[in-house]
This record gives sequence, structure tokens and C-alpha cells, in this order.
Amino acid sequence: QVQLVESGGGEAQPGGSLRLVCAASGSIFSVQTMAWYRQAPGKQRELVATITRGDDSNYSNYTNFVKGRFTISRDYARNTLFLQMNDLKPEDTAVYYCNIFGSTIWGQGTQVTVSS
Repeated sequence: QVQLVESGGGEAQPGGSLRLVCAASGSIFSVQTMAWYRQAPGKQRELVATITRGDDSNYSNYTNFVKGRFTISRDYARNTLFLQMNDLKPEDTAVYYCNIFGSTIWGQGTQVTVSS
């Protein structure tokens, strides 16, 4: 079974940037949709973004609270998923998880903390 490992989290100031990386232990080339979720303390895990493989290009979707600030991408050759996070806000503080969308395959998460 494929395993997912997130990295790239850390501390950032409001307005700062971080780039999260999710490395898969096996091929995820055939996986149609990958996703990033996050879970803030005391809250339920929520969907942040998805990326779906299309015939000619990928299709991305974002929840409203990150639209215009976050960018999801994937590297098929390296079996890797990314989340570029710009203009970070304190409310982005959470543990971020990558996921094979619709599956029970999750990484261990990476902590993102945004504070001044």
C-alpha cells in the first residue's frame, strides 16, 4: 500500500509563505485526484484543495478560504504532491495532511503555525 509523508511545515509570520510537500512511497501516477486537508485544534479536518488529472492538464479546486493564496500541484515523475501557501493568515494554523482523495490513505501531517 502506498504511504504518504508530508513535510515543509513550520512557523511563518502573517503574510509569509510555506511550501508543503507530500512524498508517496509508491507510484501515484494512476491516482486521479489528490488532496490536501487541514485540521486546526478543536476543529474537524477540512478539505483545502484537490488536484485531478485530466487528459491534457490538471484541474485544481480550492475552498474559498484559501482561493487565490494557495496553489496545489503534483509531480507525476516524482510521485509528489505540493501545496504552495502564500499570504498566510493566523487562521491557517493547523496540521496539514495529504490524501489520496476518497481513500483512507493519509500522511502523518505537518504542522503549520502562523503568528507574529
